[in-house]
Amino acid sequence: MPPVIPSGRDLRLDLFRGLALWLIFLDHIPSNMVAWITLKNYGFSDAAEIFVFISGYTAAFVYGREMLNRGFVVSGARILRRAWQVYVAHIFIFMIYMAELAYVTTTFENPLFSEEIDLLSSLKEPGSTLVQALLLMFQPPNLDILPLYIVLLAGFPPVLWLLLRRPTLALGASVALYALTWKYELALTAYPRGEWFFNPLAWQLIFVFGAWCALGGAARLAAAIRSRTALALAIAYLVFAFAISLTWYSDALDRRVPQWLTDFIYPVDKTNLDVLRFAHFVALATVTVRFVRRDSAWLEWPVFRPIIICGQHSLEIFCLGEFLSLGGYFVNVELSAGFWTQLVVSASGILIMIATAALLDWYKSIEGRSRAKPQPANAAASTKGGE
Repeated sequence: MPPVIPSGRDLRLDLFRGLALWLIFLDHIPSNMVAWITLKNYGFSDAAEIFVFISGYTAAFVYGREMLNRGFVVSGARILRRAWQVYVAHIFIFMIYMAELAYVTTTFENPLFSEEIDLLSSLKEPGSTLVQALLLMFQPPNLDILPLYIVLLAGFPPVLWLLLRRPTLALGASVALYALTWKYELALTAYPRGEWFFNPLAWQLIFVFGAWCALGGAARLAAAIRSRTALALAIAYLVFAFAISLTWYSDALDRRVPQWLTDFIYPVDKTNLDVLRFAHFVALATVTVRFVRRDSAWLEWPVFRPIIICGQHSLEIFCLGEFLSLGGYFVNVELSAGFWTQLVVSASGILIMIATAALLDWYKSIEGRSRAKPQPANAAASTKGGE
């Protein structure tokens, strides 16, 4: 029996994806005091898990019905076209990022930009570097999420096919690949050294889990998620993660953590999607689903509209956010910015993201009206003469 794919837009997805984009922007401004409000400071996971999970959920939501109705080839081709669009966007923002980096570091010659200058030194061999960038092997800091998304989309057609027919088997295969990645330390090599910051072989788990939830998994888990036991466990784990996060900023608290617990927890590996991170995201999702219903009236409130429209234009806003975060960092460094200046820089970036999303939404609305507007029929005007 084919899975029941929900119809209609779920504003919760747009809301939390837009929120994730804002948090990623704040986190990507180095030494940004405003980033203290983001998730990464209060638990094991952060906005990256939200972004990847919702990406998997929406990919299954958008392409699952088409694969059922039009087959593997057509839907697979559309998924690959989307992967190509993301790839083009990544190369575009890569070039803008490197140009912005080169201009600022050479113009201001600030010694505080030493890390950025080291990054530019990789362009001493521009041929090799650009080829590696085209192959997604060269990934400057903060430009590593889109390559992950590209790889996950490129491999998604057969995964979606299996999810539609044997969802449990598909999720089990994803878990097995995740376990093998940890056991044998499987990873993709980066240029000029090291490995991908987001290992696709591990992060595919949360992407596939999102797709599995979209194709009926969430409905199958609904009773368990809404139970008091699940809610209690989720809250307890979130409190535990919050308590541990406090020890990152206090030596006195850190000394109170038993050594055996420290050995068990650390390192909380982001590159390979540590189990603690995945569990933390699941706990957050459990609490969220419990209190934020699909039909919640407040989702339509105007105050949430700016976040939602950013989530509805996620690719464009993500790319803009990467450009703005680097620019915000340069402004903060050049001005030796304190908290209030950093607040203005962060708020300005988010306002620019909102304005851009609103503009994109306006373009989309007028294009929709243009397509819906009936064209004048010349034949109708000459009907009498032809009779």
